[in-house]
Amino acid sequence: MRLINTVLAGGLLLTLTGCGAAAETAGQVSNAASTAAVCADAVRIATANPDLTNPQAAADRAHAAADELTGLASRAANTTAADAINGLATTLRETTPDDLVKRPAEWVQKKADQVATLTKACAG
Repeated sequence: MRLINTVLAGGLLLTLTGCGAAAETAGQVSNAASTAAVCADAVRIATANPDLTNPQAAADRAHAAADELTGLASRAANTTAADAINGLATTLRETTPDDLVKRPAEWVQKKADQVATLTKACAG
């Protein structure tokens, strides 16, 4: 009887361990899908072209985009992607009309570099 109980307990342990591994794998797949969706939204937001004919409105839009990105970063399961999204959000939050009028090429390049960092973080 003791042998049967030991075998049953061992079988139950293996079954539970298998379920735990399956749940962990499912969680990883879910996290990857969640991160992919967050990354796609972040890239969409970050690559919107500002209307430079109205620098104040463009800066205001950049600030609104920063808020959207901050919300997305909090949902990213991948901390590297979240950090990249937050970095981009900071750049957009700090955007001034002067950046868009006096240094537009520099501003666009910085944003492009951060989008590249984001896409790399999302792929990894």
